[in-house]
Amino acid sequence: MKRTPVWTLLLCSQLFIAQSLLAADATSGQTTWHAQNLPQALGYMLLFAVVGIITAILGYKIFDMCTPGDLNKEIVENKNIAAAIVAGAVILGVCVIIAAAMVG
Repeated sequence: MKRTPVWTLLLCSQLFIAQSLLAADATSGQTTWHAQNLPQALGYMLLFAVVGIITAILGYKIFDMCTPGDLNKEIVENKNIAAAIVAGAVILGVCVIIAAAMVG
């Protein structure tokens, strides 16, 4: 009796799952966020930009409240480069999450 490797079974299952999801997506008649014309695309762009910037600022402020000390004070007054790197990493991390949520 020949044994089939586990990775072959996983690959085949992924192919079947992908086909079933594509078929389900093609049959669903739901509306999407895709713009139909240029003004609508610009409106969505502005909406997502404003929402993204606001949530990025809120995410940074929440991180600042959860950590000891004042991160803004460390960066501006004490010229702490390590704190600035951490703040930049937090902002980028929050923005990646926001972008993934918007793309969806």
